[in-house]
Amino acid sequence: MMLEQDTGLSLAIAQIVQRLKGSSLHSQLERQARGSLHKPEIKLESLKEDIKEFLKTSGWEKRLQNAVYSELNVFPSPCHPAAPPEHMKEPLVYMRKAQGSWEKRILKSLNSMCTELSIPLARKRPIGEQKELLNKWSEMGTDEPDLTLFRPVYAPKDFLEVLMNLRNPNYEHGDQPSFRNHLGLIQVPLKVKDIPELKDYFSELGLNTGQLGIDDSTQVPPELFENEHVRVGQTVLTEQDSAAAQQYVRQGCPTALRAELWALILNISNQPEDILYYEQLKSNVIQHDLLVDSLIYKDVKLTASNDDYYFVFEDYLYQVLLCFSRDTSILEHFSYNSATPPKSYIRGKLGMEEYAVFYPPNAMSPMGSEMIWKREENRQHNCQDVYMSLLGVIPFHGFSMYVAPLCFLYHEPSKLYQIFREMYVRFFFRLHSISSHPSGIVSLCLLFETLLQTHLPQLFYHLREIGAQPLRISFKWMVRAFSGYLATDQLLLLWDRILGYNSLEILAVLAAAVFAFRAVNLMEVTSLAAAEAVLADLSTLKVMPLLQIFLFATVT
Repeated sequence: MMLEQDTGLSLAIAQIVQRLKGSSLHSQLERQARGSLHKPEIKLESLKEDIKEFLKTSGWEKRLQNAVYSELNVFPSPCHPAAPPEHMKEPLVYMRKAQGSWEKRILKSLNSMCTELSIPLARKRPIGEQKELLNKWSEMGTDEPDLTLFRPVYAPKDFLEVLMNLRNPNYEHGDQPSFRNHLGLIQVPLKVKDIPELKDYFSELGLNTGQLGIDDSTQVPPELFENEHVRVGQTVLTEQDSAAAQQYVRQGCPTALRAELWALILNISNQPEDILYYEQLKSNVIQHDLLVDSLIYKDVKLTASNDDYYFVFEDYLYQVLLCFSRDTSILEHFSYNSATPPKSYIRGKLGMEEYAVFYPPNAMSPMGSEMIWKREENRQHNCQDVYMSLLGVIPFHGFSMYVAPLCFLYHEPSKLYQIFREMYVRFFFRLHSISSHPSGIVSLCLLFETLLQTHLPQLFYHLREIGAQPLRISFKWMVRAFSGYLATDQLLLLWDRILGYNSLEILAVLAAAVFAFRAVNLMEVTSLAAAEAVLADLSTLKVMPLLQIFLFATVT
């Protein structure tokens, strides 16, 4: 056992070293170390120790620690050396197959739209169009393109139908009475936490622990707790320690410190090279037009533009999402995402990997980028010859709501972009891909249904009997991480805990807590429409009391 642990640790260290070697931080550390050689306190006879001490006192050691901590948070533990690479993406074969089938379905929808509208997947913008877009970059919300013929590639309810049909073939003919007692819509046997495990996991949310977002703490007057909490938060920021910041936000972030604390947890520093990278992405948007651009416009118009909280950020949303669709660094997250980036083949070269490019460009190499633009320019708007084997980050209905709440915290486009990208590759991608991960949407659905069936059985059976399966109502909340449903201040308190626990499981707990809170009214409804009406408006709910009561007070 010890040997296996040592091997796993060695693999993890080797993986992290390899990833950091290609980062800008590695070159900065090298530059600082070389520069320190000219300092009088660096002695030749104790060179190694003196340079280490210099890096420590100058703050570079802390930056390295934060980078390592970030890698540990994002990437999964290495598999056994003999395990095939796809096991890192998703260990269960039937999950991988289901994800592949779902990707092909999205592909069909995208290609049929492309064919119907006779538009290319990508084209180079004419010079006049480039100038016009550059001039209105900060006012894209005033643009009113005709999007009537465009439709979202899919909506959350379409995705739910796919998840409902998931089955583990090993259980089809077996006798598993414990799981067959599950009467929800999700019919796959995954391990999810029960209430005692959730209490232990979310122990910092306990009734005797101070929380931001609780108005009537019985232990300490709210203003005393808040003042002390702010003081501790300022100390954490002074120390610039990502691990300490992550632990700290489990009790909530003071509004004034939230932007800096989140950036520290996500290891985002907005260095000059990051700003330059964002400008390069912006340049790519200016130069090239993609089919997904219209899908992004359509989604923003259908969601954030009609939201009382977020309509003012419409321009930011276009800037961030259009740049996101061109970002090749997103490709890295597919190494631990059950999804696979799209491939498109040059005409007549179907299946020949040397002629494959990724689409959209957030999964495309620079060489591939040139290939796809040239191919598209020569295609004369005929989509029939576009072959894409697999799909990656294609915006669905509600995708822009992952960005909208962040606009309250970050007003510099390059930093807003980096924060969103990091939130996406750590958390949000799991909400629209099929996997067995504890934070994946399948596990969240199962956790939600299990909590309701176990601890609110009368309510669960009543809703099931009248054809109002609870998951049909809560799925849209979870798939959007409650964005657009809760008041923004409450949503940010919820997202504090997502970052603090590095987990999305709290979404399922909150969804169950909402049903518990409205249980009396729900017991009186007689249809799905009536149940939806009871739960139509969540904007007045207080997140933290709901979670505390559900986990630590009413449920045993």
